[in-house]
Amino acid sequence: QVQLVESGGGLVQAGGSLRLSCAASGRTFSTYIMGWFRQAPGKEREFVASSSTYYADSVKGRFTISRDNAKNTVYLQMNSLKSEDTAVYYCAARVRPGTYYNPSMWDYWGQGTQVTVSS
Repeated sequence: QVQLVESGGGLVQAGGSLRLSCAASGRTFSTYIMGWFRQAPGKEREFVASSSTYYADSVKGRFTISRDNAKNTVYLQMNSLKSEDTAVYYCAARVRPGTYYNPSMWDYWGQGTQVTVSS
């Protein structure tokens, strides 16, 4: 079992940056594949990035995922933000590799953090 807690969301102007953090409980954090998803109002949850350095096409070159196993934390650095990046961002963890884009294939989820980009 792992518990995930996101932080770092907020309101930012288009073109700005934010860094999201996800703190995980447990002593086996390094064994998990970590990821970020997002969900905008009225839309399905969509894949953003995984710690295996896969990225959604919509964020490639702008977002960077990283992890610090000593701190049990995964980060999402978001640069050049656009209004279409507005969503609730969720941290996720999984034990086995596989189809990263499918939310149902991930084992654990955080509660989400709101990111709002104003144009």
